[in-house]
Amino acid sequence: MTHPRVLIVVGTRPEAIKMAPVLKALQRHDEAVETRVVLTGQHSTMVDQVLEVFGIQSDYDLGIMKEGQDLYDVMHRALEGLHGVVQDFKPDILLVQGDTATVFVGSLVGFFEKVKVGHIEAGLRTHDKWAPWPEEIFRRMTDVVSDYHFAPTPQAREALVEENVSPSNIHVTGNTVVDALLAVTERPAPVENETLRRVIGGGRRLVLLTAHRRESFGAPLAEIFSAVRTLTDEHHDIEVVYPIHPNPNVLVP
Repeated sequence: MTHPRVLIVVGTRPEAIKMAPVLKALQRHDEAVETRVVLTGQHSTMVDQVLEVFGIQSDYDLGIMKEGQDLYDVMHRALEGLHGVVQDFKPDILLVQGDTATVFVGSLVGFFEKVKVGHIEAGLRTHDKWAPWPEEIFRRMTDVVSDYHFAPTPQAREALVEENVSPSNIHVTGNTVVDALLAVTERPAPVENETLRRVIGGGRRLVLLTAHRRESFGAPLAEIFSAVRTLTDEHHDIEVVYPIHPNPNVLVP
């Protein structure tokens, strides 16, 4: 008896975090399903860090990122690379997560090769094609070619139904980032950074801040920091922890 083959496509750090619980669940049933992981390399260093945390090894690594390339280059290289992987592995199902270039290209390759596509975190919408850009269009187009839609919320399900996706192909699953969070909080996590260790042990309430969206560069980012300043002025018992994204635009004053 031939086991179904599942190809998990990962490009960025958020994809890796949210896809890790899915992969782990599939691996627990390796007697019934054959699973492989392909990394496009869209966020190579950051993805490697996540995979190490979850004890995951990839089967293919396309390494598509090159210095100075643009979105056209990324999508072209991902399209070529994923085409080769699909032809080699011949999956029955191709799983993508989210709304990145990797997700859209992965779903497109699945469609071209007549492989069933499953979209995790399907149905999220702003109904503004420019915000977030280009992710709103990536996730809309991914849902057009997907066969299985794993929606995180009932609202996401309704958005898919309004776009004429068959309700029988939509499954409200919640967001797998919750599963990822629970998985890492169940085990010890020593803090190596001295500054962070001091902050955590200081007895204050912690606020975790992330802000690196391209839509936030410039004035919007300044507004975010102004709001944080107001928060810290009004609540003297909090400490803000801000992991800075490696994108140089985030570092611009």
